[in-house]
Amino acid sequence: MRSPARITGSGEGPIIARIALRPLDLVDVFVYLVVLGTFIQLFPAVISESFLLALLTAVLLKVVLEAVLWVKTRLLRGIRSPSGALARTIRIAALVLVLPGSKFLVLELVDLVFGDAVRLGGFFAVTALIIVLMLARGAARRLFEREGPGVSAGADAATGADAVTGAAPGRPSRPRP
Repeated sequence: MRSPARITGSGEGPIIARIALRPLDLVDVFVYLVVLGTFIQLFPAVISESFLLALLTAVLLKVVLEAVLWVKTRLLRGIRSPSGALARTIRIAALVLVLPGSKFLVLELVDLVFGDAVRLGGFFAVTALIIVLMLARGAARRLFEREGPGVSAGADAATGADAVTGAAPGRPSRPRP
């Protein structure tokens, strides 16, 4: 058995890199695939030459958007933290650059990886695509988190626990406000 790859962080020592694939990640990819397929059908500027390329594009979008969400979350956490005015201003400026920059990142990565076989349109088309992707992702996740009477549709038959979140029957997967 091979040992996991080691990556050195900045001053944090070695970090063991593992890819943890959760069921919700697969749901996200399928939701992204449906939304991307819808955009391909409705907007002539959005093009994918085959279903396989659309699926691979959905996977690429999942990876890139997760990374962008991680960066945005870290920046927002830094803005909300009690830090100096200069540090807060720098984080706000970085967030302002990341918001439109992430759309250009998506466009360039798709062009780099797939070339002319996949086109997501221009800046405004990819912005609309990303907004719809995030809304659809949130809606799908809410469906899995919804409480229902008795055993939910995604429940384990043996224990009654939710297969996605692991919550016991009749208990929310996380506290609700």
